[in-house]
Amino acid sequence: MSTSAGPASSGALARRLRLDDAVVIGLASMIGAGAFVSLGAAQDLVGTLAPLAVLLAGVVALGNATSTAQLAAQHPSSGGTYHFGNQQLGPWWGFLAGWCFVIGKIASCAAMALVIAAYLVPEPAQRLVAALVIIVLTAVNLVGITRTAALARVLVTVAVAALLLTAGRLVVGLAVAPIDPSEGLDSTDGDAGLTHLSTIPGPLAGEAAGLWDGGLAAALGAGTGGVVGIALVVLQAAAIMFFAFAGYARVATLGEEVLDPRRTIPRAILVALALVCALYLGLSILLVFVGPAPTGEGWGPAPFLSALESVGAGPAWEAIITVGAVAAAAGALLALVAGVSRTILAMAREGDLPRPLARSSNRYAVPQRAEVVAALAVLVLVLLASDVLVAITASSFGVLLYYAVANLAAFTQAGQWRMFPRSLQVMGLVGCVVLVAALPGRSLVAGVGLVAVGLAYRGIVLAARRS
Repeated sequence: MSTSAGPASSGALARRLRLDDAVVIGLASMIGAGAFVSLGAAQDLVGTLAPLAVLLAGVVALGNATSTAQLAAQHPSSGGTYHFGNQQLGPWWGFLAGWCFVIGKIASCAAMALVIAAYLVPEPAQRLVAALVIIVLTAVNLVGITRTAALARVLVTVAVAALLLTAGRLVVGLAVAPIDPSEGLDSTDGDAGLTHLSTIPGPLAGEAAGLWDGGLAAALGAGTGGVVGIALVVLQAAAIMFFAFAGYARVATLGEEVLDPRRTIPRAILVALALVCALYLGLSILLVFVGPAPTGEGWGPAPFLSALESVGAGPAWEAIITVGAVAAAAGALLALVAGVSRTILAMAREGDLPRPLARSSNRYAVPQRAEVVAALAVLVLVLLASDVLVAITASSFGVLLYYAVANLAAFTQAGQWRMFPRSLQVMGLVGCVVLVAALPGRSLVAGVGLVAVGLAYRGIVLAARRS
């Protein structure tokens, strides 16, 4: 069943996405950040406890995913939690969710573009290449959502293939690792691969381990060590890892373009999340077995390049993971720009952003003005941003607050729309609040400031309308 796009002045969109399209967009939105940025940062913070941080982020994402799926089934319209919050909690809650989503995902787009450039060219040209990537992928989005899904399918296939091949090479490298004579094992022992276990770092091991940029965890004494300190640092690592999971609900922001939304949206969200969580957990465990970053300065934005070097892989393997990284980040960026533009569209429809942004294309049935505005904002950040990891944590701040509102909204649902127990919504809400509090100090300060600006803007607009 499908509906055609209405006139451009109504801002109507067309239902064209099937279940497999929706799952692919969700996968393309997640795979990239986790494998090529966040996994390395998590291990830099907590060493062997990095898989625990992945699991914690996945648990919070599960609570959020069930809330989002339940809400999207009842309210299958563009805008995601901005729309859900408006319907279930009121306009101020909806605005808070929409504003947090827009600022968080614009930061995500900038981070992905910079990651692509970092793999392709040396430092002097990276910002220019990142800007060109933004322009090209925005152009793809501007000619229709079905083309977005088709390109996302190609990119996510390339990325997953590269990651699986790299994982296999790391397993082989670990299995045939040379024996250190000081270990006193005979070369014919058959347990050569197990000798690497003695070099696996413990929690907070390595020069880069520990809290990054302090934050509330530092104020609570995480830097003093002990069980409580380690737990707080694991939470910070989980907050950074959450960035890698956030794409599971991207299809909810495209709810107005999905066929049979009540059935398709929940299934797509949960399938995509389960697949990516399993992939991230396996990759995180592999990084732990590889050991600490060989440079002693952390894994950086390309952990698997360093990991392949550690096990003696050659230039061909470096090329494989580079292609995979670029494809993954490009796929994530493609879906991110689409999701941000749909939220801008929904906010403009309600007057929370300038109403001209609600206009969509007659020919392609996409919100072209919103797409262009989102791309321009990302271009500004690409040219001004100084650190990919800072962009990631800024994105986590906005997205975690966005999902906190989603959990509150889902908690109020009843009757036929209640698909999951309320305990999952409570788990998601508490998890979001805890992970926000665990973020680095700079991200907390900047995030609170941007939220305050958005709320002040809405207050001024409403006052002007009343007068």
